[in-house]
Amino acid sequence: MINVSLKQFRYFDALAREGHFGRAAESCAISQPALSMQIKELEDTLGARLFERGAREVRLTPLGEELGARVREILRAVDEIGDLARANSDRLVGRLRLGVIPTIAPYLLPRVMQGVARDHPELDLYIRETVTPKLLQELAEGRLDAAIVALPVSEPTLTEIALFDEDFVLVRPAADKDAPLPSKEGLREMRLLLLEEGHCFRDQALSFCDMPSTRPREMLDGSSLSTLVQMVNAGIGVTLLPDMALGVETRSADVSVHRFPAPRPRRTIGMVWRKSTPLDAQLNQIADAVRRAGT
Repeated sequence: MINVSLKQFRYFDALAREGHFGRAAESCAISQPALSMQIKELEDTLGARLFERGAREVRLTPLGEELGARVREILRAVDEIGDLARANSDRLVGRLRLGVIPTIAPYLLPRVMQGVARDHPELDLYIRETVTPKLLQELAEGRLDAAIVALPVSEPTLTEIALFDEDFVLVRPAADKDAPLPSKEGLREMRLLLLEEGHCFRDQALSFCDMPSTRPREMLDGSSLSTLVQMVNAGIGVTLLPDMALGVETRSADVSVHRFPAPRPRRTIGMVWRKSTPLDAQLNQIADAVRRAGT
């Protein structure tokens, strides 16, 4: 009988995801030598190499690739056993791993965290901020319990709960304050500043303007909403912002804000989680807290 531990599987999974010993050790909150030793012990136990070591990164061997899929299933099943025990509690307790997209996290999370801390003091809320595709992948792999995203995600394995809608607003240089509000067609002819590819807010803005994502445009993409607003402040172009970001992003910028007439561009904010999770009732409580924070 092969004697391996769940700890070794978790370290293996972290290294497989990160492709780097230092980052994997950091994600596991252990030292790099300790991680290296556990990986070597796992390889010695199995009698085969699981990783190809390079100067700057590591790659899974064919055996490592095959083992990786099974390890993720094992770890997800173990986590769900713990979830079953938590699901039988009347209180929200223990760690709950919540993902949030970057165009929501800085603006909504402070209110969510405040409400959760007040109503569920025994809950340890772990936050992971990244783009939607990565959140959905980590949900599927069991590394997150739920995520706050823009709906729909149209993933049949996930439960989707709509929480609230919010409008998009146009942000222009202060000098354009009294200029006529451009139509969709007019926006297509302007230098529209957007987030870089991978952000769902970029796709939503392009959809409102009826612009294909592959259309070549002489423009600059930003890594954050803060960057976009500062670019507008510098007179480089115009941008769209979600309503919740206005108070934070425009307070230190000399820009003008304009609301579109109906039908306004908007997005639906919601929460998603695996249909298989036993924490459905508890996650609905968190969804209620997010709804209250956003309305």
